[in-house]
Amino acid sequence: MPHIALELGKNSASFGVKSAYGQTQEVDGAQFTPVALTVSGFGGGGIDGSGNESDASGGGGGGIAIPLGVYVKREEGLRFEPNIVSLLAVGVPFVWVAGRVIARIIRALKK
Repeated sequence: MPHIALELGKNSASFGVKSAYGQTQEVDGAQFTPVALTVSGFGGGGIDGSGNESDASGGGGGGIAIPLGVYVKREEGLRFEPNIVSLLAVGVPFVWVAGRVIARIIRALKK
C-alpha cells in the first residue's frame, strides 16, 4: 500500500473515454451506447504539524458521473438522444447566470 498514488496513476489512465461511454447494449435490434460526463480526482500525502514530511500518509479520491444521453444505432442510422433531466439540471443554472450577466451589462450600459 505504500505506492497507492502510483497505482491510482496507472489506473486513472484508462478512465477517460472508457468511463464516458458505456458498453453497447442491444435491445430489439437497436444498439444503445450510454454517454456520461465524468470527473474524478485523487490526492494523497503526508505532512506533520511542522511542515516536514512524516511516515504518516493519507489519501482519498472521488468522482461523479452525469448521464448525458445515449447513442442509438438503428437501421435508419446513428442518433444521439439526450437525457432531458440532465440537460435541465445543467441548463437551469446556466440560464440563471446568463440572465444575471445580461442584466448587469444592461445596467452598466444605461449609466
